Amino acid sequence: MNTILSLKNIVLNLGGKPILDGLSLDFWEGNIHALVGPNGAGKSTTASLIMGLAGYRDYEGEIIFDGETLCGHTVDERARKGITLAWQEPARYEGLLVRDFIQMPAKDKSDARAREVLHQVDLHPDNYLDRSVDKTLSGGERKRIELASILAMEPRFVLMDEPDSGIDVEALDRIFDALVYFKESKTTVVMITHSPVVLSKTEHAFLLCSGKLVRKGPTEQISEFFNDQCFSCDDITEEKLLLEKMLDD
Repeated sequence: MNTILSLKNIVLNLGGKPILDGLSLDFWEGNIHALVGPNGAGKSTTASLIMGLAGYRDYEGEIIFDGETLCGHTVDERARKGITLAWQEPARYEGLLVRDFIQMPAKDKSDARAREVLHQVDLHPDNYLDRSVDKTLSGGERKRIELASILAMEPRFVLMDEPDSGIDVEALDRIFDALVYFKESKTTVVMITHSPVVLSKTEHAFLLCSGKLVRKGPTEQISEFFNDQCFSCDDITEEKLLLEKMLDD
């Protein structure tokens, strides 16, 4: 497997609290990965760190993308390298047209390409291109428009934070359709999820607990362990004892 992005011994403290503790992960090119774990395990923090968001740049360790360090690179620079993040709650932009939202980050900025990606997410372009990305759109519509924008970017590495959050079955099906496209184009995808349905669409999973990697392997194995043996990260003492035992075994 060709590794496209690696986290190496990442340590991150936020507000004086350790969030990621020596975390090392390798993501394979063209693979559909999952990040799973209880609330507070550090999953969304890991995505924010990879994307280089404000507040997540002061860390120890190294992030390597396609053989080069991402240290010091801005969000825009990472996006130009082909890294993108799909938000758990898609943003609203009053006054910004769907057409502009799709075309601004796209490699091909033509109307034809914008129409194509809207069709891919099962939205009719004539009904959406000249609408604003605002509260008049439902959560499912905004999720699909965000997905259309990502398809137009032709990214190399996609992070999806809770992709099933607040959407209907039809919108989720379009996301699953996009996974097939990403796989065919050798795009790496990382799904952050608690959903067994979403998890079942991935190939390889990492189980995090208190900012550490507990287990990794084929999704089916990790899913079984997560469902049967994981518990809330709020129980810090018990969790650390169990985690230390796992890491020693």
